[in-house]
Amino acid sequence: MKTEILIQKAWEARDKAYAPYSGFQVGACVATKDGNYISGANVENASYGATSCAERNALFAAYAKGYRKQDIEAIAITAASERICTPCGICRQVFAELLAEDVPVILSNGKETACTNTKELLPDQFDSSFLEEEGLCEA
Repeated sequence: MKTEILIQKAWEARDKAYAPYSGFQVGACVATKDGNYISGANVENASYGATSCAERNALFAAYAKGYRKQDIEAIAITAASERICTPCGICRQVFAELLAEDVPVILSNGKETACTNTKELLPDQFDSSFLEEEGLCEA
């Protein structure tokens, strides 16, 4: 996986975003360990809660193709913003479920690029281990 190719594919996905309300287009691309690239763009809805972010769309598309967290090499997210745009809270929680903690999350605004991972984006994350425990909220 070449980082430049991954970022370029995320920018290409951004061009397909449907953002008539915010005008804020985001693109994402998942690189798989077998050499595939799976892209996604944000898709807005007049009912804002029904909007889906680019990174979730790309990650869900990868899962729909049969890939799982151990198959994912990296994900890139692009947005033409002054600052590098990081994933929203919902996306961070989805990453906690669907990405390995150390998978590179590459962020680019076209002027600068940063690299992080799920562990850094969402420390002390809620995961399935909490659902397996008993008596978490004893009175």
